[in-house]
Amino acid sequence: MKQKLLLLSILTIICSSTGLMAQVQGGQNTFSFVSLSPSARATALGGSQIAVRDDEIAFAALNPAALNPLMSGRLAFNHNFYLSDIQHGYASYGHYIKKYGFTVHGGIQYTDYGKIKEADVFGTVTGQIKAKETMLIVGGARPLSDKLSLGVNLKYATSTLSTYNASAILADAGLLYADSARRYSVAVVLRNVGTQVNTYNGNRESLPNDLQVAISKRLKYLPFRLTVIAHHLQKWQIRYDDPSLQTSDFFNFNGEQQDDKGFPGIDNFFRHLIFNGEFLLGKTESFRLRFGYNHLRKKELSVKNYRSLAGFSGGVGIKINRFRVDFGYSSYHLAGGVVHLGIGTNLRDFF
Repeated sequence: MKQKLLLLSILTIICSSTGLMAQVQGGQNTFSFVSLSPSARATALGGSQIAVRDDEIAFAALNPAALNPLMSGRLAFNHNFYLSDIQHGYASYGHYIKKYGFTVHGGIQYTDYGKIKEADVFGTVTGQIKAKETMLIVGGARPLSDKLSLGVNLKYATSTLSTYNASAILADAGLLYADSARRYSVAVVLRNVGTQVNTYNGNRESLPNDLQVAISKRLKYLPFRLTVIAHHLQKWQIRYDDPSLQTSDFFNFNGEQQDDKGFPGIDNFFRHLIFNGEFLLGKTESFRLRFGYNHLRKKELSVKNYRSLAGFSGGVGIKINRFRVDFGYSSYHLAGGVVHLGIGTNLRDFF
């Protein structure tokens, strides 16, 4: 009970301070690449998973409180074949320091946007430039009790466009309460809080802050885990009403036009949610099936009058000898989706 009260108290404090944060939706932040999914498993689960504590070292990039001794020696490489010819990846390693009871990790995230045409003011192509972004991340966590853990990540991100450079320092703070007897866990994490160190044009821009809360439940008689994640809670109104998509077929009694917007309050509520599930099959859970649904992505990237799988994702994971291989696919748009591949192992199995 004390652990639950502590978790609730910290969540209340965080929520009460979110009025100081900047808006977070697309086009309003810089260094948005730090919010990309770090692993194929997370991609298959809708882009995030903050309420699971196992040996998945990449989950520490989403919630540092997920760090635990099972991650000691874990090494993982994940590469995301992103939209167009953009390449994105994340490599990470974890270690448990028994003397201090800390589990720590380190990683590097990279995004390469490929070659971009360079042109003068008249539109004449004069060559090519490169654009890329990189983030270094270190973090640690320790248990506050047998069920509650606290973790912190520190990040240093750089962005390069031709001869121009920018950088930022960010941090994550998370709590994770896991009750193994009742097969459920609750998590809260505040991600990407920080400031720019260097800017492109001298103007400091907001970073992609994200307050997330999640609850995860593993069923008793079925090898299945269901998770619901609420994100962007620091700014409740995240629904954008596109004037070009509004109809004008309805009029009130005064003759004024009324927009047919359906149920914007309900739609806005569900845009804060990600639903995902994972089947853990086999005695050692060596085979896993995953799926996810991100309602915000669905609504923002769907095309009017066309059906698509935007917002849906899925994937598989399989353990082969000492290696674990993961595949994730997320549908973004009618134009396509992203393919995420990952491979991981525990170095202690070799030494």
